[in-house]
Amino acid sequence: MTDPQHDSEPAEHLRYAHYLQALDAVAEPEEADLVAAVLRDQDVAMAQAAVVHHLDRRASQFLTDTEFTAWAHSMAAIIGDRDYLSRRLREWTLLRTIAMNEPWAAEQLTAASDWFQRTATAARIITSSDALGLLAERGRTRRVRNAASRRMERPEQPPN
Repeated sequence: MTDPQHDSEPAEHLRYAHYLQALDAVAEPEEADLVAAVLRDQDVAMAQAAVVHHLDRRASQFLTDTEFTAWAHSMAAIIGDRDYLSRRLREWTLLRTIAMNEPWAAEQLTAASDWFQRTATAARIITSSDALGLLAERGRTRRVRNAASRRMERPEQPPN
């Protein structure tokens, strides 16, 4: 007996769910090959959605670890010229730069996506008063400006 709801599920939805499961369980040595395989799917939007989900999960897991840079370079080589994925990876790298108190430029923050600005104001690992102050003043949306202002008023200690 088959489940009628499952039978009517579009094939790309099933592949997406399969890709998310596979990417979630992949061992590091096989990660690059799996990401490349997902990106070869004929449904470009679905494949990129699965990969961006993976990038977000992996980048947040080891944002401040020493292996982040090598991982980001590896993913950049696979992603190639796919604009959306390249931008997301660059923005994760910028988040890391700020979190690690490395130099960054104001234009990087003000030109960054809404996603980046929301994430930077919400991420407790971002404690830079310069970055939060800039986003409080020049963030793209009221939501970002307010969140950054609140963080400036109530600075938190970085996680141990």
